[in-house]
Amino acid sequence: MAQANFDRRRINGPEESHPPIFGAEELVHGSRWKAGQPRDSRKPEDIRRIFLKSGLIDQANGSAYIETERTKIACAIYGPRQSKNTSFNEKGKLNVEVKFTPFSCDRRRAPMRDAEDRSIAVAIHQALISSVRLELLPKSTIDVFLTVIEADGIEGCIASGIVAASTALADGGIEMIGLVVSCAASVVGSETWLDPTEAETQSSEGTVILSCIPALGTITSLWQSGQMRQHDVLRVSLLVPSRAYF
Repeated sequence: MAQANFDRRRINGPEESHPPIFGAEELVHGSRWKAGQPRDSRKPEDIRRIFLKSGLIDQANGSAYIETERTKIACAIYGPRQSKNTSFNEKGKLNVEVKFTPFSCDRRRAPMRDAEDRSIAVAIHQALISSVRLELLPKSTIDVFLTVIEADGIEGCIASGIVAASTALADGGIEMIGLVVSCAASVVGSETWLDPTEAETQSSEGTVILSCIPALGTITSLWQSGQMRQHDVLRVSLLVPSRAYF
């Protein structure tokens, strides 16, 4: 008798098999965190090691790959190209699209895009749009495609995606007023933890993602989630650029 969920395009495992669970120890540690305990393996103001390389995709006009431990993102830039079947516009258009691989998260993701992908794309677009000189590219379109190979929290994907996309734009020869860098910070108890993991974010009261152009000292985007007091947001906003990238 044929199996109901049989897929001829893939190699199917046994019916009684169980998928492996990755990162179980870290998730358990994050759920057991209590107020007053120190951060595991890092100081509160330490960020994860970053590997960043540009020019890895030959078919794209510009590309970049970023890796921060369990967060791995590849970015490809296509354009600028002339927009067809649209009215004349003095400024160009920047499109950002984010896709997760099915194996990027602990729980397998569906191949189609969902609301989470679009919200990440909107956050990255908001951080990049002010750094690209679109007024020099009338009636043109620049497409930014980000593929999340492995994800360790939405905040890490947004921050790393912004850095990768800005690097890919520069690699593609797109004129910019400066490179955009980004970092997340979470308020956990009385401490502020920079570059939090997914487990650390779940234990926090709130998280802030700050994007800025260090060459000009300007902030391009500020994204907040959770419940945070006003002075906590201001303190985190001052701590992120001064400790993470400056």
